[in-house]
Amino acid sequence: MPLRLTLRELEVFVAIAEQHSVTRAARAVALSQSAASQALAQLESAVGVSLFDRVGRGLQLNAHGRAALPRARALLDDAQALQDALLGGALSLRLGASTTIANYLLPQRLAALRRQQPDCRLSLHVANTRDIVAAVLACTVDFGLVEGPCQHPELEVIPWLDDELTLIAAPDHPLAHRPLSAAELADAPWLLREPGSGTREAVERALLPSLGRLRVEMELGDSEAIKRAVAAGLGVSCLSRRVAAELLTSGALVELRADLPVLTRTLWRIHRRDRPPGAGLLGVLAG
Repeated sequence: MPLRLTLRELEVFVAIAEQHSVTRAARAVALSQSAASQALAQLESAVGVSLFDRVGRGLQLNAHGRAALPRARALLDDAQALQDALLGGALSLRLGASTTIANYLLPQRLAALRRQQPDCRLSLHVANTRDIVAAVLACTVDFGLVEGPCQHPELEVIPWLDDELTLIAAPDHPLAHRPLSAAELADAPWLLREPGSGTREAVERALLPSLGRLRVEMELGDSEAIKRAVAAGLGVSCLSRRVAAELLTSGALVELRADLPVLTRTLWRIHRRDRPPGAGLLGVLAG
């Protein structure tokens, strides 16, 4: 059967889905409003279903549109990659990473990739694990590097790196500089990442079997903020050793001593099963 869809129609569809407005979408793809409306109408006629519901003056994806959006993005990405390959274009990489990975593991890898391929186009979306998973599923990033495991039938989830966790406190904290019991740690004021964070999930998986509970004093959306708050004496925490290393070396933080199993976690690489990363990304993925 001959193709009834065009890339231009798909481009308009994706723009409307992202902008929730034909007018704004038309500007984004450099078309007139009437041309964008016509492209959407032609697409919906070709597939035989409506892709949007009209809500007030805007457009919202319906069930058909939500199902089609990731595939439309994937087709447009493939078309762009084909064009770049035929025209000798540079590698284009849209990477999603959770915050600890983005701040402490990726800068050197991205710099190495840029040295190897000076013309490569890099885009990094930083969010917590839950949001990176959603971005990979929606094809708004090519693949993700996350701190928490996830299960989804459309995702390939592959171990990437091992990461050591450590218990930290300010040097003048009452729990510092002596062996601690599980009960003392459970009763301590804990500073943790927000729900949905891979670090939060990893800490709970590592500590709850031994401690039974954690008294959460404060939730912060950034590991950098947590280590600074711990150094200021606001509580204790458990973070990646890579995150805490600088302040541990300077003496602004100390490691807490407790009879606990070695605290480690796995960092994960995720991509859609139908869109595995190409060989051009190996410079970023290398451990």
